[in-house]
Amino acid sequence: MLHAKQWSIEWGGRTLTVEVGKFALQANASCTVRYGDTTILATVVKSKTIRDGIDYFPLMTDFEEKLYAAGKIKGSRFMKREGRPSDEAILTARLVDRAIRPLFDERVRNDIQVITTALSVDGENDASTVALLAASFVLSISSIPWDGPMGAARVGMDENGEFILNVTTSQLEANKKLDLLVAGNPDKLVMVEAGANEVSEEVFFKAMKWGCEQTAPIIEFIKKIQAEVGQAKEEIISTDDVETIGDQVKRVAEKFIADNAETLIFNSPKVSKDERKKMIEEIESALAEYLTVQGFEEVVQKKVLSEVKYLISVQITKRILDKDQRLDGRKITEIRELQNEVDLLPRVHGSAMFMRGDTQVLSVVTLGAPGDVQTLDSMEEDGKKRYMHHYNDTPFTYGEAGPLRGPGRRAIGHGALAERALEPVLPDETDFPYAIRVVSEVMGSNGSSSMASTCGSTLSLMAAGVPIKKSVAGIAMGLASDAGSNKGNVTKWKVLTDLQDVEDGPGGMDFKIAGTVDGITAVQMDTKTNGLTWDLVEQTVKQSREARLQILGVMANLIAEPRAELSPYAPRIETVLINPEKIKDLIGPGGKNINKIVDETGAKIDIEQDGRVLITSSDGEQMKLAIKMVKDCTREVEAGEEFDGKVVRLEDFGAFVELLPGKDGLVHVSEIAWERVNKPSDVLKMGDIVKVKVKEIDNLGRVNLSMKILKPRPEGFVAQDPAPRSMGGGQGGRGGFSGGNNNRGGDRKPGFFKKRD
Repeated sequence: MLHAKQWSIEWGGRTLTVEVGKFALQANASCTVRYGDTTILATVVKSKTIRDGIDYFPLMTDFEEKLYAAGKIKGSRFMKREGRPSDEAILTARLVDRAIRPLFDERVRNDIQVITTALSVDGENDASTVALLAASFVLSISSIPWDGPMGAARVGMDENGEFILNVTTSQLEANKKLDLLVAGNPDKLVMVEAGANEVSEEVFFKAMKWGCEQTAPIIEFIKKIQAEVGQAKEEIISTDDVETIGDQVKRVAEKFIADNAETLIFNSPKVSKDERKKMIEEIESALAEYLTVQGFEEVVQKKVLSEVKYLISVQITKRILDKDQRLDGRKITEIRELQNEVDLLPRVHGSAMFMRGDTQVLSVVTLGAPGDVQTLDSMEEDGKKRYMHHYNDTPFTYGEAGPLRGPGRRAIGHGALAERALEPVLPDETDFPYAIRVVSEVMGSNGSSSMASTCGSTLSLMAAGVPIKKSVAGIAMGLASDAGSNKGNVTKWKVLTDLQDVEDGPGGMDFKIAGTVDGITAVQMDTKTNGLTWDLVEQTVKQSREARLQILGVMANLIAEPRAELSPYAPRIETVLINPEKIKDLIGPGGKNINKIVDETGAKIDIEQDGRVLITSSDGEQMKLAIKMVKDCTREVEAGEEFDGKVVRLEDFGAFVELLPGKDGLVHVSEIAWERVNKPSDVLKMGDIVKVKVKEIDNLGRVNLSMKILKPRPEGFVAQDPAPRSMGGGQGGRGGFSGGNNNRGGDRKPGFFKKRD
């Protein structure tokens, strides 16, 4: 029998409900968290045994999207069940990971898996925020050691500049000034993910602090539930003899590197990654020789040799804290050398290279038709996505060899961050209706390739002639602190501008901030501490602005504003305005008319409900032809106009001639020639191109044509009475006049301008 318990609290104007003991009872701990009608199931499981041969904490986090949660069935005709995680699910899983990981004891070697599953989403209360809260709840009541609880809050801003707690989807659509997700507590910041529309550093800092302050009731709520149903926390115990010997050799190695740091590490500035690699190899060799002399066997040495980079980073952190000295000789506020270039690739629509130190990114722009936008059909997202940024890295990016695979979680996360950074400066769709795709190929990575992708995207878009409103640049801020030797607590620290490889040591952070000269557009932060104090965060935000402005200045020296013209290889888009009631005539029966235009011109055509027809083509002549055909499909035929039309149907009483796509008229047998014609088929055949003139459009909308009126009247011609016209179908009747080429039978319906079936 289930023994479920439930607790509720009012928070942010809505009810937050937690239930324990209802689902997933075989997990170490489980709970459901409901906020509004968004409901998340959180589970955590720890393996019974330690995973052998690893020197890291094996945490796995996953976010499971269930389409039923949003009342959806997958759009694919062939696959209706959920497949691989969507980008949105991956981004949410990364959010949870970055928020909870710093609060675990890094000595844990058991596999731990935290899964958050969306059971219900209401479209207003963001599932990722609830997933963060659910992860905090479930870890707090589990037996797994975890230095929580933490809270999470989503912060928005109204038109008056007031902060909104747990901003809803509707509120964000009304005001997109700020979308900020924070995790932590009133005293410390653990994780940040944000998009903003040029929010000032001062306001952004206040928003982060305000959001964390709002988590106080939630943290107390978690502690209350933990006291009632929480399990006793396990102890991390290591009794294995090899582990004890490993601890001994690690202490010996630490002392050796510390004693010889001046000659092995700081004997000269190590500017390039190759220099630092060589340094690490030399230290490994010297350490192995020393450990052998000290009597440690090779099997024991292997474990500590795999941690040499970590031991070096400890010394680098200490040197920065004590002397403000960085390994490559830079000051703590100094950026590595910047190199930029545009127009590297001859046939693409726009390209740029951005290089900062050893980090190098090639960004390439492709412009497409409005119909090339991405269709969104995930659990929480619907609609279209016009701007796409895709981040690619390969083994050679890191100087390694390995198999090529699709984009991993890291690549998807980095791509999304750079995409978010540029969104506020994109041109309005009405002014620039192109679909825009930027691909950032990471040619070398050594510190913040995502921010390099942001800079590269800006340069390539301007080179392509995309009229972005302002340039965007980004920088990664690092941290040297004593948290690594102080159980995660930061008491002594220095903020580092432009973080790179070995500087990302114990007690560090990766605080990425992107924006324009006028404010922040995107932020992402994770840390190796148990939280950043507010004085540290404030210093980071201020220091990042100085670096960003410097980078923007260098970028402006290369290209200060978007080019006035698009690449000659980029397609052009022309807009034709038609009466919305004529859209059906343009499309035609079963898409016949629109498909004909596309087939004959190669143009892409997108039709908006307001009557805008967007024609995309890279060929100027084909563009003109497509425009003419669109206008022909939707314009009115007037009496007195002349056409070169095609004979599309022959009857005993006359010939039907196509004037415009989907529109035809009748040349009565008496109007074919001045001489008497017994049957139209005597002088005409299907497919003939004939010159005709519109005599009249009768009160039923039928178009009456004449061929003979365009020919000279023979001398001595005497008019004869024409044969009587039957209005019915069948022999002698003018049937199917508005019925189109595919069904030219039956009575003639009123209304010439209706589409042909």
